[in-house]
Amino acid sequence: MIVEPPLVEEAVPARRASRVREVHGDCTLERLPGRDLDQAELRGLVADLARRPELWQHHVAFSDDKRHYVSLHRDAHVDIWLLCWTPENDTGWHDHDISSFAVAVARGALVEHNLAVGQPSVETEVAAGYVFGFGPDHIHRLTGRARNSVSIHAYSPPLWRMGQYAVTGGVLRRVSVSYADELRPIDEVEVSPTTLV
Repeated sequence: MIVEPPLVEEAVPARRASRVREVHGDCTLERLPGRDLDQAELRGLVADLARRPELWQHHVAFSDDKRHYVSLHRDAHVDIWLLCWTPENDTGWHDHDISSFAVAVARGALVEHNLAVGQPSVETEVAAGYVFGFGPDHIHRLTGRARNSVSIHAYSPPLWRMGQYAVTGGVLRRVSVSYADELRPIDEVEVSPTTLV
């Protein structure tokens, strides 16, 4: 009999998602504090933006071939993006380097995938009207669940570099990429066996 370890819910940020309408804070696009934001402030910021589509709906566009994304704001302390998704869009496994993160799903649904060792990844669907976030130590991937999904993402400090991952033959490999690069699954690289003497 195989016994799988219990899932530690705290390790899966999307499973602790809150309703956008219940998340409030002092940070709005018009009232940023001029310093790096903590996770609660990031969640409040993206929740506020999700409730105000007049600020971003004119940027919405969709493509199955390439995820559409637009920078809504960037300064020395916070980076805010609008992302548009179809079910074919996939970020691949990645981290946000030193940046904390929050996402509000404004339309449709996304799936957050959490990498698990020795078992399939943990998938959590996040529907429109929910917000979640995490610190810079988190590795995940996001995929579109519903056609024409829209999400608002905020990072603090602003993104400069991200780590993108491939899992090949049970080995995890990280590649550093620019924040301006579109995240998508990186090709799995065939690793030749090495003999240590």
